[in-house]
Amino acid sequence: MNKTQLIDKIAANSGLTKADSKKALDATLKAVKETLKKGDKLALVGFGTFSVTKRPKRQGINPLTKQKVTIPAKKVVKFKAGADLAGAVK
Repeated sequence: MNKTQLIDKIAANSGLTKADSKKALDATLKAVKETLKKGDKLALVGFGTFSVTKRPKRQGINPLTKQKVTIPAKKVVKFKAGADLAGAVK
């Protein structure tokens, strides 16, 4: 499913227009990004939890040259599914 299909689904399930559904989805995604950018956790009960973790720098191997390379530290987004979502997927 892509963003357009998700907007169509939101409009069909909520009774909102597609334009209003797009605004709602964009506002939700913006709020999620801003929350994670600050380093905060976002928990949606039953759906899941988004969080940011730090991955330390580490040594890797270039598969072409077989030389060791340093992979820099970075922040990564993690998602843990909630009980309702996990149960629905089973």
